[in-house]
Amino acid sequence: MIKITPEFEEKAINTIRFLSADGVQRANSGHPGLPMGAAVLAYVIWTRFLKHHPANPTWPDRDRFILSGGHGSMLLYSLLHLTGYDLSLDELKNFRQWGSRTPGHPEYGLTPGVETTTGPLGQGFANGVGMAIAEAHLAAEFNRPGFEVINHFVYAIVTDGDLMEGVASEAASLAGHLRLGKLIYLYDDNRISIDGSTDLTFTEDRARRFEAYGWHVIRNVNGLSIREVEAAIRKARKEPRPSLIICRTHIGYGLPTRQDTAKAHGEPPGEEELRGAKQKLGWPLEPDFYIPEDVLQFFRLALKTGQRAERKWQRLLKAYQQAYPDLDAELKRRLAGELPEGWDQNLPEFAADPKGIATRAASGKVLNALAERLPELIGGSADLTPSNNTWINSSSAFQANNPLGRYIHFGVREHGMGAIVNGMTLHGGVIPYCGTFLVFSDYMRPAVRLSALSHIPAIWVYTHDSIGLGEDGPTHQPVEHLAALRAIPNLVVIRPADANEVREAWIAAIRNRHQPTAFALTRQAVPVFDRSTFASTSGLHRGAYVMADLGGAKPQIILMASGSEVALIVEAGYSLAAEGYNVRLVSFPSWELFEQQDQNYRDEVLPPSIKRRLAVEAGVAQGWHRYVGDQGRIISIERFGASAPYKRIYEEFGLTTANVLKEARNLLGISNP
Repeated sequence: MIKITPEFEEKAINTIRFLSADGVQRANSGHPGLPMGAAVLAYVIWTRFLKHHPANPTWPDRDRFILSGGHGSMLLYSLLHLTGYDLSLDELKNFRQWGSRTPGHPEYGLTPGVETTTGPLGQGFANGVGMAIAEAHLAAEFNRPGFEVINHFVYAIVTDGDLMEGVASEAASLAGHLRLGKLIYLYDDNRISIDGSTDLTFTEDRARRFEAYGWHVIRNVNGLSIREVEAAIRKARKEPRPSLIICRTHIGYGLPTRQDTAKAHGEPPGEEELRGAKQKLGWPLEPDFYIPEDVLQFFRLALKTGQRAERKWQRLLKAYQQAYPDLDAELKRRLAGELPEGWDQNLPEFAADPKGIATRAASGKVLNALAERLPELIGGSADLTPSNNTWINSSSAFQANNPLGRYIHFGVREHGMGAIVNGMTLHGGVIPYCGTFLVFSDYMRPAVRLSALSHIPAIWVYTHDSIGLGEDGPTHQPVEHLAALRAIPNLVVIRPADANEVREAWIAAIRNRHQPTAFALTRQAVPVFDRSTFASTSGLHRGAYVMADLGGAKPQIILMASGSEVALIVEAGYSLAAEGYNVRLVSFPSWELFEQQDQNYRDEVLPPSIKRRLAVEAGVAQGWHRYVGDQGRIISIERFGASAPYKRIYEEFGLTTANVLKEARNLLGISNP
């Protein structure tokens, strides 16, 4: 039986400190300051409060712990190893090395127990808000008196850098408005950043700022006192508002010459400095990565307590199944990430129409049909609901007094919105989406990038996808944004040609459980193609497909386009066919889906023998060269847009049937009339 004395707890805390510092020193790279300074905060969370089961890191009703200052990753890795997650001591010794499960910043999906990918500051802070939204919504939907089957907290350690970042401000503002009481953040207030004292740049009253956001704030907690930190968390757990506990800490605690200095932040301490810290805190100098046996036994109790907690939940769930069998079945389906049978059947079919419909409007119709079949579909817009067509007609707005609502008004907070959606996705049990204008994807790019890095299926709905939005002018007209999004590895970008391709785009996004998807949708109406004449829109799932071979089975030229410009190549193709030329029309909604196809399929769509190729897109040409080849051409936009009615802009920029015909004839070596 381990006797828990103050001396023992100090030994346990120093185990965390020096495992972390030894890892950084062994790697000769990393950030020792946060783990050494915030070890007490982490210790109290993990040994007094955190409901988790290291043998089952995906237990749905676990509490979530986020290390938002992901640069202090050795703190998290030390805790994971000590409490019994599948992370060996050898992995800690292999910190920041090739092939290890202990990278420089925590990565979701790589290391068991890591809830989210953090490091870009502020992201973890905002992810936690998304997790708390998902928890609140699921609890409102599934809990019944005596059956709190969804009941967990989100804890995080956040830093000065997190609080400086705008994404955290956006997320904090919304969290306060929504009164997300399951959100408890411990602020590692060490008052040091890379450049030196935070007095250089960060002198605002953080407590009053968060109080203004609507948070419950606890000030002046001694971050070295187990008793004070524990008391603050207990108080926070009773609050209906999100809580920020401001803990005064010392970066690099114990380092003889570097404590409370910027030197402790992002450099290995050095052998002499580390030995000095061990001597100062009464820690054995040898061996490195020392874990006292009684300390390991104590931390490994998390396996038993976690097992008991999960079994208690399973017993509750069994009783819940008897009392509410339908709810139980639905909850289990959602938590397992399974889709209901027939969810993708009988979705809107759009009749051929030369006048057409904007793809953003078609998206709204498909979204609402899906929302009827997928009650886990939940999302919103960055204050552009009627423009993005993202409202769910059959539901209501998610608010503090209405957590059952499935529509989130994110406000004008694109970056916070993106990171919150990532958190909701990571939480599970919901399928989140969000919308804004394509040009504002820049405002949320770090969150989109992290969704791709984390292999999570967030859905990004971007409308007003080109100069086609017209009069708002170049500030709102995206020209480089498709190329920028396509440059993100593992992100699927889909730019549908018509309303029926939109339907397939939504199906593709929901089916894809390992990648995020970004839609690029038009403001202006585009024709709905007659699918009795053209190939089925199911070809969208392969990224690019042959819509038709006009004039004969052996094409002399390939015309390809995405989105609204597909209508241009169709008109031009018919004109060329009438002139006696064989023309292949290729709708090319997604490069990423096309690249996932085997080489045989890609060669079927774009036969290597056909060198005359013309691509058309209302954006920069960057990237299209791989598909048109050395002898092909691209009609694109290589400048910012202009303010005018969209048809006039298209004409001025050469995005017309006449110009497509002109370029195609040049490729065919025939004179233009």
